[in-house]
Amino acid sequence: MTSTGIRLHAPAPGWAISADVVVVGSGVAGLTAALRCEAAGLTTVVVTKARLDDGSTRWAQGGIAAALGEGDTPEEHLADTLVAGAGLCDEEAVRILVTEGPDAVRRLIDTGAHFDESSEGELELTREGGHHRRRIAHAGGDATGAEISRALVEAVRARGLRTVENALVLDLLTDAEGRTAGVTLHVMGEGQHDGVGAVHAPAVVLATGGMGQVFSATTNPYVSTGDGVALALRAGAEISDLEFVQFHPTVLFLGADAEGQQPLVSEAVRGEGAHLVDADGVRFMVGQHELAELAPRDIVAKGIMRRMQEQDAEHMFLDARHFGADMWEHRFPTILAACRANGIDPVTEPIPIAPAAHYASGGVRTDARGRTTVPGLYACGEVACTGVHGANRLASNSLLEGLVYAERIAADIAAAHAGSGLHARVPAPVPEPGKPAHPLLAPETRFAIQRIMTEGAGVLRSEESLARAADQLQKLHAEARDALEENGKTAEPGVDTWEATNLMCVARVLVTAARLREETRGCHWREDRAERDDTHWRRHIVVRLNPDRSLAVRTTDTADFPPIR
Repeated sequence: MTSTGIRLHAPAPGWAISADVVVVGSGVAGLTAALRCEAAGLTTVVVTKARLDDGSTRWAQGGIAAALGEGDTPEEHLADTLVAGAGLCDEEAVRILVTEGPDAVRRLIDTGAHFDESSEGELELTREGGHHRRRIAHAGGDATGAEISRALVEAVRARGLRTVENALVLDLLTDAEGRTAGVTLHVMGEGQHDGVGAVHAPAVVLATGGMGQVFSATTNPYVSTGDGVALALRAGAEISDLEFVQFHPTVLFLGADAEGQQPLVSEAVRGEGAHLVDADGVRFMVGQHELAELAPRDIVAKGIMRRMQEQDAEHMFLDARHFGADMWEHRFPTILAACRANGIDPVTEPIPIAPAAHYASGGVRTDARGRTTVPGLYACGEVACTGVHGANRLASNSLLEGLVYAERIAADIAAAHAGSGLHARVPAPVPEPGKPAHPLLAPETRFAIQRIMTEGAGVLRSEESLARAADQLQKLHAEARDALEENGKTAEPGVDTWEATNLMCVARVLVTAARLREETRGCHWREDRAERDDTHWRRHIVVRLNPDRSLAVRTTDTADFPPIR
């Protein structure tokens, strides 16, 4: 794969460090990969955009899915995952996930993560949408992500791994052969390093999380601006399935104009028996699916949106008053606190909810060892598209995917080092272009992009809405491109302009893929193409960035991913 030669406009690196591996991201995927690489004797550096424990993992409430309960099997977990993925899962990738998952969770426990247990000392398992069994391990009631993050961060610090916090990754460095040679990054604030620098390494692991901030309302933290996908695109990597953005059905409704990160009301609340109701108290999901409120997320989100349309309502309700105060306080203390902080008491009243952007099922295309189409570049977690999630992620498979595929990446990097003597190789990056190849967008463009995407490419999409979004995005993109090409002007380099530029990059790919996929499948809901079309669309859409900044788009021949070469 040839690099595009496109990089963000940024100052030249003023400092550099070297390592065998640089891991970008500090969620479950990034820290697991880093710990396994370090355990294999590799010099490992972790780069993260905020503090070590500020990634998306800490916001995960429900838990981690694995066949750990009595009578449960990987085959049953496989079956539930394939159904949720609506015909686009890579079955071998899912088989790896469900087979290796239980032991990976046990290794996470050995690392120091404490999951909730019964009085007999057994793991307490709950159930979520799309699962036919109780197989969700949780911690602190509804604080699973926070506990996993705590355990992994403590392990990283105890083992003395080198970390660079508050650092926004900019671009991939490559050598004369097109292989990975490290990354450039900008460190925000004081510390051992400051400003733009570089980490030189023959292996880079992207674990940068999601891109929820491309929409106005999302469960993702402010830092989730698609940086990893945008970097991979500029590096020449293939991106797949980006049209499949999962909108979580039950996000606390804070008003029609609410923007930014919104409080999540975990699917586990429904797993424990909460009901979705309209303003009249009618359970509208009953009869729509055999699992009613526990149907896969795309089906529940569609059911909520349909009822909202029918009743011209801004939101629906989640009713769990029958839990009682005791259960709310002990099983869901985080959600209870969030509701009460916003003037809602779920003990005595239904919770107003509406869907909001939650998870990107697509991302940087990888193989079963986490390798991308750029030699030496790996991806895991939400930034990656392993084929596990297909057209719709099964609840609580995300933490497991990050865990399992991070371990596989570390094993592959360790084998490569052992087999080729890469410890001794210090990559020599190709010099950066003399002129900025990618125009930077003004900071306020971020909010314009979010409005465009929410209105045109949200839960409900159509050719008309997507065409309008594409035109509006193209106008913003063209204005910045023309200013650069005609008079060499671009927005000033900085975190806000780099993030806005990354959001534009992923938004263009998402809208392009969503327009091309003329069907409704999983979490991609086309109002004008209401039916699933297996004859023409049981395949993946793969996108690359061309050197002229246009998009190269193709579809795979089947639902199976072609091999990474």
